[in-house]
Parts: sequence; C-alpha cells; structure tokens
Amino acid sequence: MSGFSPAWLALREPADHAARDRDLAAALGRAMAARGESVRVLDLGCGTGSNLRALAGLLPARQDWLLVDHDPALLGAARAALIAFADRAEARGDDLLLSVAGRALSVAFRRADLADGLVPLLAPAAPPDLVTAAALFDLVSEPWIAAASDAVARAGALFYTALTFDGAESWTPPHPDDAAIHAAFLAHQDRDKGFGPAAGPRATRALEAAFLARGYAVAQAESPWRVGAGPLQDALAAGKAAAATETGLVPAERVAAWRAARAGRAGEAVIGHRDLLALPPG
Repeated sequence: MSGFSPAWLALREPADHAARDRDLAAALGRAMAARGESVRVLDLGCGTGSNLRALAGLLPARQDWLLVDHDPALLGAARAALIAFADRAEARGDDLLLSVAGRALSVAFRRADLADGLVPLLAPAAPPDLVTAAALFDLVSEPWIAAASDAVARAGALFYTALTFDGAESWTPPHPDDAAIHAAFLAHQDRDKGFGPAAGPRATRALEAAFLARGYAVAQAESPWRVGAGPLQDALAAGKAAAATETGLVPAERVAAWRAARAGRAGEAVIGHRDLLALPPG
C-alpha cells in the first residue's frame, strides 16, 4: 500500500475527528461497555494513532491496544504523538502505558503487512474485543474485505471503521472541469494499492454485505469532510490533481488549470465518507 506522511496525517486529523458520526461512535461505546471494564482493541493501518485518539474516551476504563502499520516511520510517529496526547505516559519496553481521560491504556506497536490478511494478528489465546480502522477500507480489495470480515467473525469481535471514502464530492465555487477531474480521480481510486484492485467507493457496501452474511448487525452513517479554504483544502486539490494526471484521462493542461483555479480559493470542499459498526450475533 502506498505510504502516507506524518505531516499529511496530522493535517487531516482535525477534519477526520470532526467528521465522525457521533451517534454511531456512541453506539460503539455502549457495545464495548457490555464487554466489561477491560477490553482489547486491534487498530489496523494505525498511521500516527489518530483512531486511538478519537476512540479512547468512548471505551471502557482499561484498554489494551495493538496498533498495526506497515510503515516503521509511522509507528514511531504514533508513539511520539500518543505520548504527547496522554495525560500521563510511561514507556514499558517497546510498549506504552497511558492515562487518558481517567482511562488506563496499554499500547503495543507491530509492523505488519496487512496484505497478508488478519489471521496472523488475531491470536486465539487473546482475541480482540474490537477490530477497528480509519480511512483504510477504500484502499483494499473486495476479496480482502471478505477475508478480513471472516477473520473478525471467527474471533467474535466487534468491528468499527470510520471515514471510508464513498465517492461523493463537491467543490464550491464550481469549476467546468469538476466532473472530469472527479471521474479521473475515481478511476485512480480503483487501482491496486497492494491488496488487488481497490474497492474505492464500493468499500462500505462490501463491508456491510460481508458482515451481514456472517450474522452481524450492521449500521452505517455518513461522515463527510467539510473543508473550508486553507492548507487541508489546498492539499486535497493538489492530491486530486496529481491522481487525475496519473490516469491520463484529462489533458494535463486542463488538470493544471483546475488546480490553479482551486489554489487559495474561498469556498468549501465536501468529501463523502461513511462510518460502519458491525456487532456480532448474540
């Protein structure tokens, strides 16, 4: 899977946290409370630990987290960011013991290639209560989603994912090439990111179907970014233009003109995402 820089993840984190659907996150908190005061969490493609920072305050009093990413630089950045985030932090070998909002967190870090699947991460002796990820599943393939949901179901874990791109997007003020650039961007989304052809905007539907087929109760909700003029909007426009250029579906001069028109402009970009919660039967 192509990498993401700590700077990009830091830039997007406030928008990510603001976009998450509060009702679905609260439902996750209630479901996890039913598991008791101590829970185990597996966070896939953890980046710099943003998902932990979003969820820790919603989960029970004692939390054991395993943060997994393929990029050792991101795991190092996650460690540093979580130390800064916590009310108190203590290193215990390679792990961290954190105090966050009155909760005690034990955090372990593991470098792993998720293309190998989830089975190696789901230890039968101590299966997670929750498997979670953020901004991940539009990058993986539909067969990978099916295999991952099967592994989660065999472990009997809850599943929660946030901020999966759903293909909806709008920019204001409008530009004549918005539709062409967006179509090229969607074509780029479908490319193989290391897991086979990416599910892209189809990912949430694939997740829902996979968990329903395994007897889970599934709920989903919209979690769109609403991004005003500023560094994040500019970075989004730059990334979208770069992806469109790579496809060759829109002449380079038109992409450049669209990018120039978006640079530093007032207005809003609305980028569609969806959150999903799947609860095991019984």
